[in-house]
Amino acid sequence: MAALFNELKIKDVSFRNRIAVAPMCQYSSDNGFPNDWHFVHLGSRAVGGAGLVVVEATAVSAEGRISPADSGIYLDEHVEPFGRIASFLKQHGAVAGIQIAHAGRKASANKPWEGDNHIDSDKGGWDTIAPSAVAFGANLPKVPQAMSVQDISRIREAFVLAAQRSLAAGFELLELHFAHGYLAHEFYSPLANKRTDQYGGSFENRIRFMMETMEAVRKVWPERLPLIARLSVTDWDEGGVTVEESIELVKRLKAAGLDLVDVSQGFVTPDISKIPWGPGFMVPIASRIRKEADIPVAVGWMISEADQAEQIVGQESIDLVMLARELLRDPYWPYHAAVKLGDPKADTILPVQYARAVRAR
Repeated sequence: MAALFNELKIKDVSFRNRIAVAPMCQYSSDNGFPNDWHFVHLGSRAVGGAGLVVVEATAVSAEGRISPADSGIYLDEHVEPFGRIASFLKQHGAVAGIQIAHAGRKASANKPWEGDNHIDSDKGGWDTIAPSAVAFGANLPKVPQAMSVQDISRIREAFVLAAQRSLAAGFELLELHFAHGYLAHEFYSPLANKRTDQYGGSFENRIRFMMETMEAVRKVWPERLPLIARLSVTDWDEGGVTVEESIELVKRLKAAGLDLVDVSQGFVTPDISKIPWGPGFMVPIASRIRKEADIPVAVGWMISEADQAEQIVGQESIDLVMLARELLRDPYWPYHAAVKLGDPKADTILPVQYARAVRAR
C-alpha cells in the first residue's frame, strides 16, 4: 500500500489519505457568500478522492477581504451556505476544512484577472489596516492605517466569531491564515512590522498577535477537532522571518494547542526573486520543522506527480501534501495517483456513480 493512501488521524478526525486540497481563492463571492461555483469547485475535489478539502481564505471581517469578491464568514447568514458545502464534502468522504483570514494591508484589491491592484476608495475600495503604516508596494501602494490596540482586540474577536461560525457550519478542521503577507504575517515579519509597543520589535512582541489569536480561537474550537495554521516560515529576505525563529514559534503554538502546521513561505514584500523555486522546494524545511518542533506538518508548493507525493509522505515523513494547481488541472488526481502507484484503494476512491463505468473500460 502506498504511504500516500495511509489514513491519518488528528484528534478525533480521520483523513482517508494524505492528499489535501489547499485553500485557493476563487474571487467569486458577493459580500462573502459562497455560491454554486464554490459548491462545485470544492465538491468535485471531494468526489475526486482528496482526504481533506479546505475552503479558500475566508475573511473574518469585510475589511479583511483581499478583494470585494472574497469569501467571508463575518455574518451569521454565511453559516447556512457554508453548511451546505461542508455537508457535501463529508458525504463524499473528505474532511471539511476552512481557512479563516484577514488580508491586512493587502486588502481592497481587484481580482487577479482585473489587475490585482489596490482599488481606489471612490471605486469600491476601502481603507486598509496593518500593524504599521507601511505600504506593501508594487501594485498595492495604499498606505494602511496603523492598528491601535483596540483594533487588534477587535480583529482577534473577529477570528473567534469566525471560528464559532465555522463550527456551526459543520467544518471539522480550522486553519488560521498566518502566512503570505496577510495581517498575522505582517505582525510577525520585521519587514512589515515597525511598531514600538508590545506588538512590535522583539520576537516575543512580533508573535504576540498570532499567539493571542490562536489561544482565543482554541478556547472556542473544540479540543476534539484539529486546529492548524498556515505559516510563512521564511521571508527569503535579509531582515525578515527565518526558519530558526519559526521553529521556536511553532513550538509555542503547539504548546498553546496547535495540532498541525501548514508550512509555507514568503510574500510579505513584492520581491519574490530570492525564492528558490523548484519541485517540492519547501519539503526539506517542512521536514526539519516536523522533527525539531515535534508536530505534524503539511506542505505544498510545486508538488504535481504521484511518485513525488509518495516520496514526500513515505521518505520525508510529511503528514499531508497540500495540492493546489494540480487539483485544478485534475480534480481526480487522487484516483489517478492511486492507479499509478498500484494502490488497492484505487477501486474505492471514486463514487459509485462513476466507479462502475470506469472499471468497465
